[in-house]
Amino acid sequence: MDEWEIFFQKNRGKILGMVIGGGFGFLAIAFGFWKALFLAICLGLGYFIGKRLDEDQDFSRVWEKIFKER
Repeated sequence: MDEWEIFFQKNRGKILGMVIGGGFGFLAIAFGFWKALFLAICLGLGYFIGKRLDEDQDFSRVWEKIFKER
């Protein structure tokens, strides 16, 4: 394995966190904090839904957990 691949595998979370933090910082400067926060929430929800669909999990069960009858 290449040294860079080993480095990225060991520090994947840190690198991803820095990229996400830098991207959010750029969006906050460019568009304002609240618009950037809204965009980050939408991206997070999109990622969550896409991940569930990729894993062939039953999305209706997740939907029922979130919006259960009270």
